[in-house]
Amino acid sequence: MTDEELLEKFYEQYDNYWLGILLPRYTLLLLGVCMKYLKNSELAKDMVQQVFLKSISELSKYRVEHIKSWLYQVAKNDCLMHLRKKNISFSELPETLKDEEETGYSFIEKEQHFQLLETAISALNREQKTCITLFYLQKKSYIEITAATGYSLLEVKSYIQNGKRNLKNSLDKKMNRENE
Repeated sequence: MTDEELLEKFYEQYDNYWLGILLPRYTLLLLGVCMKYLKNSELAKDMVQQVFLKSISELSKYRVEHIKSWLYQVAKNDCLMHLRKKNISFSELPETLKDEEETGYSFIEKEQHFQLLETAISALNREQKTCITLFYLQKKSYIEITAATGYSLLEVKSYIQNGKRNLKNSLDKKMNRENE
């Protein structure tokens, strides 16, 4: 049976038997994706299992047409979320990105917010983007950022402060547009 036929059988019957045939076909693809991001084979294997478990619950909620690209995206997003959780403390995340228990956001909504944040960061000017990335994502101190960039301490503080404000404004605008 083709992937599409197996997926259609699943949606007709909501029987995980069909996913049990379909999902293992993508083990190597997902393992490769997870290895690319996580650079750790044991962690990548665990992540593939998490993707399969998440797939079982999410596929029963949402209709997916292209399982290969959907699984790839889920694996990529889960790996990125794992890396973000590892590198960013809870208190530093914007309100829109806190845990589901705190905000009530679903997995898909959180991923959309992460994508909005990535887009907003890429829209910052070079200096702000550099300082925000070094400070929040790479956990560098002001002094380390000064040494790495050649900016003065006052410039680094200013770029981070202005970058945070610009990110907040950008995210607020995008969120307001989505809610309209």
